[in-house]
Amino acid sequence: MNLPFFKRNGAAAAGVDGEIIRMNGIVKVYDTGKVKVEALRGVNLTIRRGEFVAVVGPSGSGKSTLMNLVGCLDTPTAGEYFLCGDAVAGLSRDQLAAIRNRRVGFVFQNFNLLPQITAFENIEMPLLFGGAPRRERVRRVTDLLERVGLADRAEHKPTELSGGQMQRVAIARALAMNPDIILADEPTGNLDTASGGDIMSLFVDLWRQGATVVVITHDKALSRRASRVVEIQDGLIVRDDAVTPAA
Repeated sequence: MNLPFFKRNGAAAAGVDGEIIRMNGIVKVYDTGKVKVEALRGVNLTIRRGEFVAVVGPSGSGKSTLMNLVGCLDTPTAGEYFLCGDAVAGLSRDQLAAIRNRRVGFVFQNFNLLPQITAFENIEMPLLFGGAPRRERVRRVTDLLERVGLADRAEHKPTELSGGQMQRVAIARALAMNPDIILADEPTGNLDTASGGDIMSLFVDLWRQGATVVVITHDKALSRRASRVVEIQDGLIVRDDAVTPAA
């Protein structure tokens, strides 16, 4: 397997002009039976390799719905979605699961680590599902633990780690399969200010090293460190600006 750490501009699996994400006229309607809620109302969004995008907006604006669609955790009601140039519509559950394992690295607010296994084993899980041989898994996880500053915590279980350390494990796990995109949902939401700042710095470092990062966030400090800010209100993109990242 011998995965590099990040796919860079011009690497395989990019779409036209390095596009990772292209959404055209995306609509998402939730039908509860009594009422229909239009969470996204015709979203057009393109994300290219090597960008650091912060998606911001108030609660209920459609941010989480957008993340679920980008990460192939859900499917749109209408519109077109291309991931690395491939149309997502019509893919089977198995095909979507393979995309989630190989192309998208998820980081969640609540970490989503398995409490009964070690940090090493949590990071190893995507590689196991991806069929990597043991030697490659050990090398890859060891390198990732070093990269996120947790080489000395490999055998610790999540209950033995701080919130910031758990989020670092989650980020390492997201990187395990060298995904095309890192997708983080409120990654600093459960952390204190100091730990949140450390995680923000880690995302910036990963981006500068070649990763493509999309962060859904309420955290203004995190959004100011991105290279692009996309704002959603009432299911529509109302702002999409390239910005100069804060130091």
